[in-house]
Amino acid sequence: MKRKSLFALSAVVVVAAAALVPVLWSGGDNLHNGSAVAATPADQAVLVKKGEYLARAGDCIACHTVRGGKQFAGGLPMATPFGTMFTPNITPDDQYGIGKWTQDDFYRAMHTGRSKDGSLLYPGFPFTSYTKVTRADSDAIYAYLRSVPPVAVPSRPHELKFPFNQRNMLIGWRTLFFREGEYKPDPTKSVEWNRGAYLIEGLGHCGMCHTSINAMGGPVSSAAFAGGLIPLQNWYAPSLTSNKEAGLGDWETKDIADLLKTGVSNRGAVFGPMAEVVHNSLQYMSDADINAMATYLKTIPQKSEAPEPLQLETSEKFGGELLKQGQKIYADNCAKCHAENGLGQPPAFPPLANNQSIQMPSAVNPIRMVLNGGYPPSTDANPHPYGMPPFAQSLSNQEVAAVVTYIRMSWGNHGTAVSPQQVSDLRSAPLD
Repeated sequence: MKRKSLFALSAVVVVAAAALVPVLWSGGDNLHNGSAVAATPADQAVLVKKGEYLARAGDCIACHTVRGGKQFAGGLPMATPFGTMFTPNITPDDQYGIGKWTQDDFYRAMHTGRSKDGSLLYPGFPFTSYTKVTRADSDAIYAYLRSVPPVAVPSRPHELKFPFNQRNMLIGWRTLFFREGEYKPDPTKSVEWNRGAYLIEGLGHCGMCHTSINAMGGPVSSAAFAGGLIPLQNWYAPSLTSNKEAGLGDWETKDIADLLKTGVSNRGAVFGPMAEVVHNSLQYMSDADINAMATYLKTIPQKSEAPEPLQLETSEKFGGELLKQGQKIYADNCAKCHAENGLGQPPAFPPLANNQSIQMPSAVNPIRMVLNGGYPPSTDANPHPYGMPPFAQSLSNQEVAAVVTYIRMSWGNHGTAVSPQQVSDLRSAPLD
């Protein structure tokens, strides 16, 4: 329910992310059994199976399960500019989980962003997207969550600064940024397109990462899917509306589908938070649903320009010095996999030449990949992915800036030079 060689990335983080934005419920009132149940045990088993699939589609596990912890027991800390939030326990434990929630309670949380007791939920829980989920699908997810083992672990209260710890303030936020309502199919589009739109805009809540947010934590409506920095994880979710970034206008639908399902395609690979989305969620989705998502993503209107993120700039002279230094570093450390001409050896080692992800105005992702390295997700179709080693220990801030500058400005790439200060700022960023 709900969010790593991006140096080796050709790709682009195509889908959203769920890995990135937490499902943060109130964690307060937990009051038992759902209203209606299936007529027979066989029907109930089918409903639970459907709910498990939908919970995968929403990537619930990513936020509600701490690494090494009990499934869906919550407790994942999410540092925000407003304080730290903690994801709640959503197991069917009567005291600490949602064991006393009814189907109606659960649907109200999904659809209206209100807890069992009627209190407003913080928008870290993406109810602005989940409101589009149908009642039938909400009931299936509820049935699945009630089938998992209960865990008697209390939800940790949020630690938010004043006045953000005052839930009444959410009334204003909701007035500005929340429109309640299930997804309504577009009769002018195909069944496949509408299914893709439902998954992308609803359970997938892709726009929560690929849409910039303002100072109030609300989405910039004029920049839907136009990309933005993900502050919780210090990664940049590229624009899906501009071919200068991750725009999909010149992608084949098959390449989009391959990337979503396996994490790699002829156009590149996913790394960082998007790799977790593929690993936890998308690889388990049916081919029909993946193709539907790809069909919808392919039709997102393309714009000529992506938003200009804040980028530390260097002087032209210093940029030239970095470019020269970076050429040698690249030859010594990168050319073996990515080739002297930057064409790589796809799909194992994506090309860096003519790579939108490398040339984006934001250099955050390639810097992080050089510093931290990483792997595409391990999936059934790609069980042993090739990865990239980290260079944080062997390269200085200026050397990282130099090699990233070189790949952004070579082989016809049109990126700009990178500041060592930006490398320094990202060196201590969380790894996920």
